[in-house]
Amino acid sequence: MVHDDGVRFGEIRTASGHVFGHARLNAPASLNALSLAMIDSLAPQLQRWAEDPRVAGVLLDGAGDKAFCAGGDVVALYRAIRAATSGEVPAAAAAFFEREYRLDFQLHQFPKPVLCWGHGVVMGGGIGLMAGASHRVATPRTRLAMPEIGIGLFPDVGGSWFLRRMPGRTGLFLALTGAPLNAADARFAGLADAVLPHEQQGAVLEAIAQTAWSGERQADGARLSHLLQAQAGEVAPPESLLRRHFDLIDEVIGHDALADIAPRLRALATHDDPWLANAGKAFAAGSPTSAALSFALWQRARHLSLAEVFRLEYQVAVGCCLQHDFAEGVRALLVDKDKTPRWSPATLAEITDSHIAEHFRPRFNGPHPLADLQ
Repeated sequence: MVHDDGVRFGEIRTASGHVFGHARLNAPASLNALSLAMIDSLAPQLQRWAEDPRVAGVLLDGAGDKAFCAGGDVVALYRAIRAATSGEVPAAAAAFFEREYRLDFQLHQFPKPVLCWGHGVVMGGGIGLMAGASHRVATPRTRLAMPEIGIGLFPDVGGSWFLRRMPGRTGLFLALTGAPLNAADARFAGLADAVLPHEQQGAVLEAIAQTAWSGERQADGARLSHLLQAQAGEVAPPESLLRRHFDLIDEVIGHDALADIAPRLRALATHDDPWLANAGKAFAAGSPTSAALSFALWQRARHLSLAEVFRLEYQVAVGCCLQHDFAEGVRALLVDKDKTPRWSPATLAEITDSHIAEHFRPRFNGPHPLADLQ
């Protein structure tokens, strides 16, 4: 495989003479956290594979045994924010969000089957990559989460679109709590299509190589689905806690204002079930601004297209770089690691409509940086 800025590229030759492109995130020390250099390697290679008639599909996975991708490189964003002039959009942060969202959109729109092997830790930006693939594999050791409320951000990378499409109100619950998901949860929530043992990946690659592909999107997509089904065997994923607690989650979230939902979420902290209790604690400890942004995006994104969602999320993500909580959350969790962020505003009651509106305000001259996404 060819090494290129934290991504390794290769090809899997198949029985029909077609190839599968193989892109492997190759930064295991950081749990394959997605850097701008990795994004800038992936996007053009994906475009070359999309245009190459020899290529029947793409496999996307992560190096190492611990993670597919633990999210975007938010520490680099923190440094860019700290280095920028006060009140000025950090150029590196604006570039990161624009190109990350472009990459995610590219995967959603890819004209050939994309198999994402989502083993181990899959968080934030990693879910953005996995969500866009046509065929998503989780393993018994997959752990997914959108834990942005803990760092003063919000579930971006299209989260406002795919969280809205989860059963009932589970998407908003996950946005507000960052609750982790196992493989069965991922299937229930629509983030995974198959559950296979990680040890089966070699057999899947061999089966891809032995298959005669047609080069036709719909037929090859069906072939890949049948291939994964044949490899699944008798694997029994753990129970889906999201499914078990579906009715309670819908009752807690309801159709109310965030001020009504918040005390019910905090009350979960004393629940007998540890997963629900941890969700309640995470909400209580998280950024009030992040909670309000997630709720506002949930409301606004209901009828938006995927492209419109990415444009809206870009504005909010850039806005977060100019407000207090994002840099403070990254500092507390990942830089100083004191795990005691000082949120401002400190409570939901202190958050004003104008404070949230400021995050949504466009901060670019001329057309929207993602105006061409359709």
